[in-house]
Amino acid sequence: MARFRYIVHDVDQAIVFYERLGFTVEMHPGPGFAMLRRDDLQLALNVPGGGGGAGQAMPDGTLPEPGGWSRIMLEVDDVAAEVDRLAGATFRSGVIEGRGVRQVIVEDPSGNAVELFTPLG
Repeated sequence: MARFRYIVHDVDQAIVFYERLGFTVEMHPGPGFAMLRRDDLQLALNVPGGGGGAGQAMPDGTLPEPGGWSRIMLEVDDVAAEVDRLAGATFRSGVIEGRGVRQVIVEDPSGNAVELFTPLG
């Protein structure tokens, strides 16, 4: 199983987004944390300053924050159909045809990147 963690501004809002991508909630013990799963991928969601763990401040006081370009990659049957299904979501670009895949990057409500891809051929 692969595990990934995202820092998000609002766990409840992120849960709604990730459920649209086929994740189910395994655990949601409080407003600052949830554990989701899709197939063999487990996704932990934490809010900054959420009371310990991954959301706690660094020794210099810096809080973790969402965003960046690191991302989970989810294989889908048809990227274009997923773009249509996720109408209203924020996409960083249109569908791109790359080396061996068709892909798009969608942002969760906190700005974390999720790559949706379909292998070509």
